Amino acid sequence: MTPQLQFLPTQILNELYPDTFPLDVRHYLASWIEEQRWENFDVDNMEQEPQARRLLDQMVRLLQEVAQHNPNVVERVKLQHISRNLSVFQQQPMQLVRTVRDILRKERHLLTQVQIPQGPPATNGTPQPAREDGKTDVDNLVLKVLEIQNCRQTLHQLQEDLNWEKQEMESIQGICELQNRIQQLEYNYSVCAKKRMQLLQEAVCALELCQASLILRIKSWRWEQHRATIGVCEQLLGVNSNLRQELMLVKRDHGVVEQFHTLQESLAHVLQTLIKNSLVVDKQPPQVIKTQSKFSTTVRYLLGEKMAPGKPVLLKAQIITEAQARQGVVPNENVGELINSTAILEHNTASKNTCATFRNMSIRKIKRADRKGSESVTEEKFALLFTTELTITGCESPYSIQAISLPVVVIVHGSQEINAMATIIWDCAFSEPDRVPFIVPERVPWKQMCEALSSKFMSEVQTQRCLDRYNFHFLAQKIFDQPDITEDFSNMPVSWAQFNKEVLPGRTFTFWQWFEGVMDLTKKCLRDYWSEGLIFGFIGKQHLHVILQNKPNGTFLLRFSDSEIGGITIAYVGPSDNGGRKIQNIQPFTKKDLDSTYQRTKYLRNSLQCLLPLILMYSYFAVNLYHFSRRQKFTFRY
Repeated sequence: MTPQLQFLPTQILNELYPDTFPLDVRHYLASWIEEQRWENFDVDNMEQEPQARRLLDQMVRLLQEVAQHNPNVVERVKLQHISRNLSVFQQQPMQLVRTVRDILRKERHLLTQVQIPQGPPATNGTPQPAREDGKTDVDNLVLKVLEIQNCRQTLHQLQEDLNWEKQEMESIQGICELQNRIQQLEYNYSVCAKKRMQLLQEAVCALELCQASLILRIKSWRWEQHRATIGVCEQLLGVNSNLRQELMLVKRDHGVVEQFHTLQESLAHVLQTLIKNSLVVDKQPPQVIKTQSKFSTTVRYLLGEKMAPGKPVLLKAQIITEAQARQGVVPNENVGELINSTAILEHNTASKNTCATFRNMSIRKIKRADRKGSESVTEEKFALLFTTELTITGCESPYSIQAISLPVVVIVHGSQEINAMATIIWDCAFSEPDRVPFIVPERVPWKQMCEALSSKFMSEVQTQRCLDRYNFHFLAQKIFDQPDITEDFSNMPVSWAQFNKEVLPGRTFTFWQWFEGVMDLTKKCLRDYWSEGLIFGFIGKQHLHVILQNKPNGTFLLRFSDSEIGGITIAYVGPSDNGGRKIQNIQPFTKKDLDSTYQRTKYLRNSLQCLLPLILMYSYFAVNLYHFSRRQKFTFRY
């Protein structure tokens, strides 16, 4: 996505990218998308359909590669889910072309209509729309510097010619032709000098814009752990050095000209910004950390090859509170005691990476802040702050730089882990880049929650089967306590309190605690059955009655228990006392019950009171549900 688009309001961005082609695809495949010739398609010409299908296949493959190399599990699963959803275009690949083409057209229109406040001012002082010719590209910026250097060499040659002609004029008096030549050389020199200064101004502005784009990518990398920016930092540092040298040569040749001090200050500010933003947390620490337990993290410096040789650069880590993170300065007060909290920035000549790896770190103790209201310790966020002082080759003074990790929750007992993970899930799913640390919305639309729940379920269970709209509807009825509502919940706001503070009606646990129990059960005992579609899972009693009411005796389905955390139950059609049929639910089976065939059989025998048909039914379930007919995905008969 064009960097300037990131400054547009969120509402405009949401309207720009449809569900069939979400913003994530535009962001991760930006370069590839912009290289394709979408405008060359005639969307009504079906003869171009094979070409469109090849683009679709390539897009899916590239997105899967991005997902595979993304270390953020939630983001990785989300991208895999999006790549599968792109199959909606398989039957109509030209629709993909039409969608992408229209989005790119709207982007260009928006950039000409909306003033982007973050960009540097143009040379005439008025904001300019982003250009499509790649003027802010690093390669073009390097060419601009070469043009300035060539201009300087031309000026040097003109000056030598002028000196020679003036010497000739002193020895040969009264030659009009020689005077005209000198005047022409002086005019050419003046024009070239103005062009040199103009090019220098343009280059500094282009450098500011290029670097602003790079800083956005670095921040995105911090957020999504994407590594596409490595190498560009050193290129921009080299451009900055060349421009500072050219500016000094301007001062030598022409003295302090107009705009000299402005350009000097701009280059110094850009240099400082680049150096300070090039420290990134490459491998994030665990976001739920138990005191007295070991963990590791890695910090990388993107300008490592430009660090001045000599004294080793020591990187220090400390734990900070959310309030300290907002201050943006190294705090004087320690809120926690970190073990093994220092590491050396070491340069690997083979990989060209400069990293500091903190091994066997541990939080010995933590100081809690005063909590307000019903806030619990598992809602309190901390972070690791990494600081150092280093010198860059060619720069006189050392720079103090720092980087901050993603937020972490510190716990002292394993029983706090589930609630701490809820805090992290909410933070990862709903926080915005460039936020004030670590602000998150108190409420989000239910459709955003659905995406987060599905991504988390797939990543935790390690399955390719996502949650569907029936699952989401049941979950919405559960969290909103509206079991009889059939309307769309998509835009209904769901709060943090509903997610993991308020217990579900008639229960002793929250929505997240129940959902996490379902994930744990499925991961450890039922993953293959879920992946094969043999478990309906998320379904309420009202819906299952609709499904089973007209089915013959012995028809059953598997659903997650409402009343017990981490339980699965069997709902089946059985005979009633009057000779009819009725729907019954067996007492839920938990992980403990499903640990071994012996335990399962014994537990089942006691539960079913030796009802032979149901014993046979459960025997099939215990041995392998896979052998049931695939033609009846959710309902089976013994």
